[in-house]
Amino acid sequence: MTHVDDRLDLPLLRPGDTGYDDELAGFQLGFPQRPAVVVPARSTADVVAAVRYAAAGGLPVGVQATGHGLPGGYEGGVLVSTRRMDGIVVDPGARTVRVRAGVRWGQVVAAAEPYGLAPLNGSAPGVGAVSYTLGGGLGILARQFGYAADHVRWLELVTADGGPRRVAPDSDPELYWAVLGAGQNLGIVTELEIGLVPVRTLYGGSLAFDGRAVDPAAVLRAYEAWTRTVPDGLTSSFAAVPYPDLPALPPHLRGKYVVSVRVAHTGGDGERITAPLREIGPALSDSLREMPYAESHTIHSDPDFPHAYYGDSAVLRDLDTERASALLRATGPEADLMCVLQINHLGGALARPAPNAVPYREGRFLVRLLTAGDRERARGVLDPAFALLSGDTLGRSLNFAFGAGDRNSGLYDPGTRKRLARVKETYDPANLFRRNYGVSA
Repeated sequence: MTHVDDRLDLPLLRPGDTGYDDELAGFQLGFPQRPAVVVPARSTADVVAAVRYAAAGGLPVGVQATGHGLPGGYEGGVLVSTRRMDGIVVDPGARTVRVRAGVRWGQVVAAAEPYGLAPLNGSAPGVGAVSYTLGGGLGILARQFGYAADHVRWLELVTADGGPRRVAPDSDPELYWAVLGAGQNLGIVTELEIGLVPVRTLYGGSLAFDGRAVDPAAVLRAYEAWTRTVPDGLTSSFAAVPYPDLPALPPHLRGKYVVSVRVAHTGGDGERITAPLREIGPALSDSLREMPYAESHTIHSDPDFPHAYYGDSAVLRDLDTERASALLRATGPEADLMCVLQINHLGGALARPAPNAVPYREGRFLVRLLTAGDRERARGVLDPAFALLSGDTLGRSLNFAFGAGDRNSGLYDPGTRKRLARVKETYDPANLFRRNYGVSA
């Protein structure tokens, strides 16, 4: 059954109710969630009512659209489920799109494509557009256009006092700055308007090598040297994945240690620019091609099925290839757990200042590690791996802190964290929104 709070006209789901477990189902299966109350929100009014209900009872509030980036498991409190809030409005003349809190990037790509426009989405079409953007939003065209957060025109936010606010850089500059980078720490964003870019096609894909036939460290050295030669309009990443020998996998991946370079480029000369990559050695597969932007999700081919995973990230000043080679050895086929390593090339437009709290813009690379299994076993592999990079590490990335590391450390530089803490004290002094990664000083 669904309970209704008569004072607020608010539908509530409690443990044992029909639909409670379905409402909690998300992409990340590794963290158990047992909130005391789930609010299946359909409108901003529902979110307002949920926040007021929680504040009146002194209950912590969390929010979930797709459940990709959960910081951990928890019990009690109120969870606002926004997945039903899925409206999209494209304004092709203004090159903008309005997205509601439950919208996924694949929906935005499809809505913008008929106008020859594209959003600054990430590699996985099933990720929630709003939560991704609030964490910065490192997309497949990031070096050309910057973070998704850099392109937000305004957002609608329900703060701890239960009041909906239209937040824009000219009306609420400090709150606007903080929300774009602080995730769901200052309220629940129910809608935002973000710029689109005039991209209909791109040159991209993946060039994969057999990590047992070609030295993975040599591939990484060649990749790092190549990134020093490419234009800002080219965004790329390096990945290393030791696949298990399982019948469920495609035959060409079973038991393989696949090392790959993924590319997205909107300018000309894609074949010429990527030619040095093909000189690395014989390829397992080569999908580099001119493609419609609507096919851009095939560049990374991220898994689209829910599963348990743990991981973390490190933004690096630069990539020391000797330390990175040690990282490859620590996370390769001989590691205690299967690890997925990805190294994103930063710089370009990502280094430009913007009126938001996305930190570490001076970083040249982002290292991401994911693994599965028990969380403590995962930390036993991930912690020593990231320790290898500590001398070059600026901090962590909020969007790629997947519950394995210390919850709040390193997500912001000291100056940004101090400023965020002041905004938090102004708009959420009771820390109502504490089911997320924290921003307190």
